[in-house]
Amino acid sequence: MTTPPLATRTESSFEDFKLPLMRDGAIAEANRCLFCSDAPCIKACPTAIDIPQFIRKISTDNVHGSAKTIFEANILGMSCARVCPVEVLCVGACVYNDLHQPPIAIGKLQRYATDIAYERGWTFFEAGPSSGKRVALIGAGPASLAAAHELRRFGHACTIFEKRATLGGLNTTGIAPYKMKADRSVSEAEWILSIGGIDVKMGVTIGQDVSLAQLESEFDAVFIGVGLGIDSTLGIAGETLMGVHGAVEWIERMKLEALDLSSITRAVVIGGGNTALDAVRETRGLGIANVTMLYRGRRDGMSGYAHELESALMEGVSIEWQATATALTGEGRVQRVSCVRLDQSKRPIAGSDFTIDADLVLMAIGQSKLSAMFDDMHGIAFDHGRIRVNANGFTGRKRWYAGGDCSNGGMEVVNGAAEGKRAAHAIHACFEAEKSGAHTHA
Repeated sequence: MTTPPLATRTESSFEDFKLPLMRDGAIAEANRCLFCSDAPCIKACPTAIDIPQFIRKISTDNVHGSAKTIFEANILGMSCARVCPVEVLCVGACVYNDLHQPPIAIGKLQRYATDIAYERGWTFFEAGPSSGKRVALIGAGPASLAAAHELRRFGHACTIFEKRATLGGLNTTGIAPYKMKADRSVSEAEWILSIGGIDVKMGVTIGQDVSLAQLESEFDAVFIGVGLGIDSTLGIAGETLMGVHGAVEWIERMKLEALDLSSITRAVVIGGGNTALDAVRETRGLGIANVTMLYRGRRDGMSGYAHELESALMEGVSIEWQATATALTGEGRVQRVSCVRLDQSKRPIAGSDFTIDADLVLMAIGQSKLSAMFDDMHGIAFDHGRIRVNANGFTGRKRWYAGGDCSNGGMEVVNGAAEGKRAAHAIHACFEAEKSGAHTHA
């Protein structure tokens, strides 16, 4: 359940992008908060943390109470303090923005309280009396961890099945290391599991080692938190050359292994989402001199966050807008990316071909969906590759629920935490209804 020592991993090259607050700075920042009665910051948080409440407690030096307020709403509050795009969530909603003043540093204040809680070993929750019910959870990422923790508070036994040898899902394998290192994610997962009564079976692939039918027969409910599949490809020539990788796969290796990048001087990242932006910032941060992002659309149409783009540009990343790769070439290893410009309808423009030299090419154009593994499960339906669920995570098949990237298509850690917790409440409500003779699965 542990990651290799930090010193042996390539991600150890990175320092924190956002430095933590010290006590005096945290109290001073907390005292700037207006403690708004309508609190737009709460509305902007997918887990609805009572932000004015936890900040008020910091202002009175009640860090224990502040951390409890955070974890009560979001058990992954420590990692979310580091990785949430607060600029478009709580901080973006702060009323100080309308007053043309610096918004409250909500993420840094949340990190201040939760880091102290971890460092001092505080625990806030305990498992409820045994209900006799058992829930299986597929995947050990944020959604499943949040669901399992909440289910244990209700007294339901949980078993998490994870195909990897490392806990935390994409929180461990995919978060940019200047935001959070892998070992921090693993320690958070272990802290969540310390509530007790959550069995974790690592190295188990559902559909191969354990069938879906087995889960259904052996457990009273199942939560699907499998995330997304492998990186998508363009289907162009040269994608099997050495030096060509899926961005998610490469980021995972960079975080968990020691990569030899000594011969890499030119990198091209294909895509325009947040994974692409993470990849270009990481390759630049690792000392690769020439990094280019190749995106088929315009700047105003890219899905990646604007603040991440600005950081990438400041760090020296070059961007080719309205362009796509048509072939990758090289002698055994990639050396060049053949490209073409696109018009407003994303059609190739005749005569606009150009090439970019590259020793490393990362595909960040999305990830495959995992619908095939549920083909035989009547009631589990898909919409554009996402598991279709209602507002409480119910799939449509009795006692089967889902949350996180597999149902939302690839959103933030905080969304996975919120969806896992909501599904846990729905599962508990289903069990309670059965005890009373009622019937509900939503």
